[in-house]
Amino acid sequence: MGCLGAPTANHEPLLKSHMKSLIRMAFAVALIAPALSHAAESLTHAQVRAELIQLEEAGYNPADDNDYPHNLKHAQTIVAQQNEARTAYGSDAAGVSQSSNKTQSGEK
Repeated sequence: MGCLGAPTANHEPLLKSHMKSLIRMAFAVALIAPALSHAAESLTHAQVRAELIQLEEAGYNPADDNDYPHNLKHAQTIVAQQNEARTAYGSDAAGVSQSSNKTQSGEK
């Protein structure tokens, strides 16, 4: 059979060579990808630790595997909102006050 049919015995070494090349490329990509992504966002141990503390303060418990993806995402959302409030232009969350017509007893 020609090239369109089943591989013949003389195509087998070529096929094996291509498979080995593909496997090597896949292996190289698997090794290089984490290094490249890590290089793009290199954090120090102290930064990672500070981020973990923020997440724990927002309710994330790394020991609780029962609700893992949800509780982490929820804590990340809370931390992001807190960071946004802290860095929002023109606002000072600590200095915000409310005014009301009510007295301390709740009467108008």
